[in-house]
Amino acid sequence: MPATTGLQVSDLRFAYSSAEGFRVHLPQLELAPGKSLALAGPSGAGKSTLLRLLTGLLTPGSGTVSLGTAQLHSMAAEARRAFRLQHIGLVFQDFALLDYLTVAENILLPHQFRGDVGTPARTKMLDLTQRLHIDRYLDKRVSQLSQGERQRVAVARALVHAPQFVFADEPTASLDPARGRIVVDMLLEDTRQRGACLVMVTHDPSLLPLFDQTLRMEDLATTS
Repeated sequence: MPATTGLQVSDLRFAYSSAEGFRVHLPQLELAPGKSLALAGPSGAGKSTLLRLLTGLLTPGSGTVSLGTAQLHSMAAEARRAFRLQHIGLVFQDFALLDYLTVAENILLPHQFRGDVGTPARTKMLDLTQRLHIDRYLDKRVSQLSQGERQRVAVARALVHAPQFVFADEPTASLDPARGRIVVDMLLEDTRQRGACLVMVTHDPSLLPLFDQTLRMEDLATTS
């Protein structure tokens, strides 16, 4: 099982072009299975950049990221993609939904890629969408939904295949406080119950006490 050793980072360094002057250096990070980490800090501090590094969507200049026994950046690009589909749930800041598909089709995409869209997957989808109050939209195309509704679809898609690692980039940004708390509570409850790791980017300081660990990005990122 990939999450037996959780998430581990060692001496991770990343820089955009020298013209931008952006640097991130994370000397060490450990997140055990079933634990949660909040990435906090002001805009431009590198929260989304770090999230992309942790998921293999960006390649660091040096250092290692291990998800369970897998070292992402030692894998070929196709192997990283296959690992993400199997073991990672992602909530992107822009949701990354397919507008021409229905809500149900978007949520079940991880199972579709794995070829196991069956009764258990659909049962899990129904449970998630009911808890997120979007079950009445299952047959609608996501292009017909509000931003907040689309955000909750993205959360359901990230959890439906029971991934061992969940990464969420501002999953409450388009939600009112009540619905935002429902989303955060669901992410925390789902990952803790399954022994999965959760890393979530947030700008809301009131949410930080809910997490097992907090990493303040202003301590890691500098612009020069």
